[in-house]
Amino acid sequence: TPLIKLSPKKTVEGFVGGWVMTIVFGMLFATLFLRYPYMICPVKDLRATAFSGLTCDPNPVFIPVKHNLKPWMVSLIRHVGFRTTHVMLAPLQWHVIIMACFASLIAPFGGFFASGFKRAFKIKDFGQSIPGHGGITDRMDCQFLMGLFSYMYYQSFIKSSAMTVGFVLQSAIKLKGAEQMELFDHLKQYLIGQGLLDEESCVIMPPKEAWVS
Repeated sequence: TPLIKLSPKKTVEGFVGGWVMTIVFGMLFATLFLRYPYMICPVKDLRATAFSGLTCDPNPVFIPVKHNLKPWMVSLIRHVGFRTTHVMLAPLQWHVIIMACFASLIAPFGGFFASGFKRAFKIKDFGQSIPGHGGITDRMDCQFLMGLFSYMYYQSFIKSSAMTVGFVLQSAIKLKGAEQMELFDHLKQYLIGQGLLDEESCVIMPPKEAWVS
């Protein structure tokens, strides 16, 4: 069944089937990767591999959470042989479902737009760099929408702004010398006020210009 005139080879069956299979394979890969620390732990050493024995406290997005099923869901899955009243799903798997739906239902419109653009200029392909498939743009037309959505979705719903000593130190190192001294002075006054630092134990070295050999 033709889906859209701009792309005669696109069919409704293929569109729906692609949507379902993208969710299925997305869930399969997400469930598989959750089992391996190498896929969910931050890699601090570029020489680390899947066999390096990485360990970490997983981000909450990777930790499965118990979800109780609705009564109609329980009765539905009993018809296929499953007898359970809950499922264990990590937040990552919900994110995968949402991104798979966008990749299957919305991102293809980037391809439809590209097809309309080519038809308006009476050309078949954007280029000939990939024989039989047109140019790079023909293979990447959907990726523009998907890339933008992935970035915005990650920044809005997944990224966590955890403050660490390393992150603060890395930011402080980028400051100029005078700004670092100002930061140190404010931090010193705060720690003294909290009773965590003795004022007499704080000694500030003179600047290098004042050193004498």
